[in-house]
Amino acid sequence: MKATYNHDKVQRVSAGPWEGVMKKSKSLNNKNSEKAMSKNGLDDSPSHLLHRVLQIALDIYNAEAGEGALSQRQYAVLKALEGTQGLSQTDLVKVTGIDRSTLADLVSRMLAKGLVARERSATDARANLVQIAEAGKTALSDMEPRVLAADDKILSLLSPPKRDSFVKLLRKLTHAREDELSEADGKPRKEKAPKALKAPKPEKVAEKAEKKPGKKKDKFSAKKMKKLPFPPLSEGINAAAVTEELVHAPVIKEIKG
Repeated sequence: MKATYNHDKVQRVSAGPWEGVMKKSKSLNNKNSEKAMSKNGLDDSPSHLLHRVLQIALDIYNAEAGEGALSQRQYAVLKALEGTQGLSQTDLVKVTGIDRSTLADLVSRMLAKGLVARERSATDARANLVQIAEAGKTALSDMEPRVLAADDKILSLLSPPKRDSFVKLLRKLTHAREDELSEADGKPRKEKAPKALKAPKPEKVAEKAEKKPGKKKDKFSAKKMKKLPFPPLSEGINAAAVTEELVHAPVIKEIKG
């Protein structure tokens, strides 16, 4: 009788201990890298951490987009142009955050691919407007679900309660930098108008007045003591006993000398 072996079972049993060793090794490597970063100060550097986060975001974006798809910057340009009659390259720099020289090269390559078109501005003959072409609209529509999937995957690295706060902080950093650049260009910063104080409603004022407690008085104040109904001094004394004492009490006669 030949012995038979379940190779799948053998593989699973033999891989069990090795799998644990690999996990421990990976955990140790991560801890060692974290310690190294904390020692050299990189773990406390916002610029370095943001650069690493950018690399992670781009890796996830490229993995979700696939080969031959729009790059992240091309997607940003098309998304900025969507729903407009066209934007100047200066406006595109402000909206997308891409520097002027990079944007100029990017737009020229997108023009060659037929994703965008260039047209003279109707209001300013010296300016050219960049408009989204039909091919650009099709490419944008095809990319949007992939970009949403990439965004979800990036945020999935954080716990749900921290995701909104993370996006808000990124937005706050971006707006703060834009405000600094606007002030450097000599443009006044837009200040928010102070909120007008709302007058209290008369119903609430009356309700508060009714609920407002008066001054607390001492429990044993002189006024309350006067109002207390003290019993007469004769209360509780037997009237018969009083009369008996009066009748039988000895009378002392005055002795005349």
